[in-house]
Amino acid sequence: MRDAVIVDAVRTPVAKGKPTGAYAALHPVTLHAHVLRALTERVPGLDPADIDDVIGGTVSQVGEQAGNATRLAVLAAGFPEHVPGVTVDRQCGSSQQAISFAAQGVISGGYDIVIASGAESMSHVPIGSAAVVNGARADVGGPLLAERYPGGLIPQGVAAELIARKWGLSRTQLDEFALISHERAAAASFEGQLAPINSLVEDETIRPGGSLEVLAGLRPAFADPRWEQRFGAIDWKVTAGNSSPVNDGAAAVLITTSEIARQRGWRPRARIHTAVATGDDPILMLTGIIPATAKVLARAGLTVADIDAFEVNEAFSSVVLAWQAETGADPAKVNVDGGAIAIGHPLGASGARLATTLLGVLERTGGRYGLQTMCEAGGTANATVIERL
Repeated sequence: MRDAVIVDAVRTPVAKGKPTGAYAALHPVTLHAHVLRALTERVPGLDPADIDDVIGGTVSQVGEQAGNATRLAVLAAGFPEHVPGVTVDRQCGSSQQAISFAAQGVISGGYDIVIASGAESMSHVPIGSAAVVNGARADVGGPLLAERYPGGLIPQGVAAELIARKWGLSRTQLDEFALISHERAAAASFEGQLAPINSLVEDETIRPGGSLEVLAGLRPAFADPRWEQRFGAIDWKVTAGNSSPVNDGAAAVLITTSEIARQRGWRPRARIHTAVATGDDPILMLTGIIPATAKVLARAGLTVADIDAFEVNEAFSSVVLAWQAETGADPAKVNVDGGAIAIGHPLGASGARLATTLLGVLERTGGRYGLQTMCEAGGTANATVIERL
């Protein structure tokens, strides 16, 4: 029976997704091509001509990220023209979904060797750009969706506020979690995971040495009375300090079978044990990681106690804290090397970035099982269990 294993994974340092960021002068396709090339150079004897497909995640597929940007990155990386590429969008979970698709293709026999990757340049293509037409925000849902959800779906930041209210999370708890993320990321070593580009050798948004006093001085980012008219009183707590920043970055993962790896003399780093996706309330939206975690554990035949390390995307502090409250996961095992609040969240690249980080944590700590999960706009979520080999 065929399986799916990770041979190697690599990412760029994550940059600020602003005009002042280290990658602001880099085309998104160039950024993506860099990790594809770096990955193939890290694996001895890997000829890009042997790659069956490159499945890449990008969220804002417009402007410089339009036109099947993954295929363009394959060509920009210098791969042979016969190597295809496809770009997927499961919002923030796009490259985690790319890993799932790659694993499914390998297990089914559709692929022998495949790259799952992701890239996002938020300095070039700001979040939400794909929904703007002629300078105005388009109605992306249409009348049937509006009929089912009167008032429409809501911004993710407002969803993060509703989560904080539902789980009774205080502003101090949100800010304390953010500080821990920065402290852990600042203390971590990502050297073996990184493929530097444009002179950036470390993640650009990690801020060690912060304080609760400084974070407490930040204004709520999403306060708006119209949301209180719809949802009732909200004690606005979500700020730029306890949310993920906007970022540029890319990551890539090489996936094959254990048998093919053995034949080629490659030592796999991990097996993709189980991968799932699920949907949840599209208003709260970011809570999908709770049922996704339950689903992947049930399908894997494991419990929370069996997992040695978790990577839970830190879109907002409230999301991870609510997930911890519901799952009972040990906080000491969650985002051991910091999370997106510190490292950054380059949307389409984040799933592959989490996988790269999770591999590093398992190998350093000697853990066997790792679980990563990603909240996504629209109320979907991915969850994946990997087993260190």
